[in-house]
Amino acid sequence: MINTTYFEEYTIGASRETTGRTITEADIVLHAGQTGDFFPHHMDAEWVKTQEFKERIAHGTLILSIGIGMTANEINPVAFSYGYDRVRFIRPVFIGDTITIKATIAEKREYAKRPELGYLVEKVEIFNQRGQIVLACQHLYLVQRKAAATEA
Repeated sequence: MINTTYFEEYTIGASRETTGRTITEADIVLHAGQTGDFFPHHMDAEWVKTQEFKERIAHGTLILSIGIGMTANEINPVAFSYGYDRVRFIRPVFIGDTITIKATIAEKREYAKRPELGYLVEKVEIFNQRGQIVLACQHLYLVQRKAAATEA
């Protein structure tokens, strides 16, 4: 779905939530192959039995990428991702856990480098099926101002 939303139209505190997605062993194996991260915490079912969590955990970067992907259900042709700040892996995610995401507009401000754009910060929280936060970050966006669109 395409939804054009200009900088001025965003409201601090506005939020959106996703449906759930269960993390599978295949997710972990594919991510390990793509990244080269074959640490035993993710891959060795016997070794992890000797560790604190007792079972394999998903890569933090896997949960970040799946979670952000789950929030990308609309295309805004006047906005683009500027990056991520303050990424925190708060709790482990295990095979079979189901995650949901809440994304909330936390900040709006000027973007001095390009005045035709505004700067948005979206607070992203990823939860497990027990409602516990497992990952948090800030997703940064640059968004075109409405006046800049009318001038083009």
